[in-house]
Amino acid sequence: MTSESSAPDILARQIADAVCALPPASDRRLVAIAGPPGAGKSTVTALAQQEIQTRGTPTGIISMDGFHYDNAILSARDLLHRKGAPETFDVAGFRALLARLFAEDEIAIPEFDRTLDKAIAARSVLSRDQRVILVEGNYLLLNAPGWSDLHDLWALRVFLEVPLETLEARLTARWVEHGFGPEEARARALTNDIKNARLVLESSVPGDIALK
Repeated sequence: MTSESSAPDILARQIADAVCALPPASDRRLVAIAGPPGAGKSTVTALAQQEIQTRGTPTGIISMDGFHYDNAILSARDLLHRKGAPETFDVAGFRALLARLFAEDEIAIPEFDRTLDKAIAARSVLSRDQRVILVEGNYLLLNAPGWSDLHDLWALRVFLEVPLETLEARLTARWVEHGFGPEEARARALTNDIKNARLVLESSVPGDIALK
């Protein structure tokens, strides 16, 4: 497990280097890009996709966030205040979709809309020519029931490491962008997001590469 500190575009190139160094395979190769909330997974994943595709390999993206339970379900289970925690995702459905990638050419995937605060089914489609799939999410390497069932799917495991104080600042800023005042934004970050971040940092299995 290696660890380096770099800007997002450099991290993306490092991921692309590791993906392109994987041995040839007849099946799709799934690459886990994991890390705590606020680590920059979405940004780095999108840049890595672009970099890998410039090297001639069509590449798709799946986000774990597309498997959020709907707010109505979370409310009924008294989990809405914990949205984003491991138990607020349909991990069994997530694994089932990932397994389909090895058996089917074209797969419709859900995506999470942050503006609507809900997952939308079949919002994008992975095509047959996309043989590398970058999968991003907080809990892809979590050592916990359900989530550990994902570990055998990954051809490469990438973990983004970010200090808690940096995460707190980023997550607070994210809530401010959603219209909350500074104090309420910080309270929201500390009462849920940082709890989830600590869980990811403390309870994930090591990545093949760790990037800061």
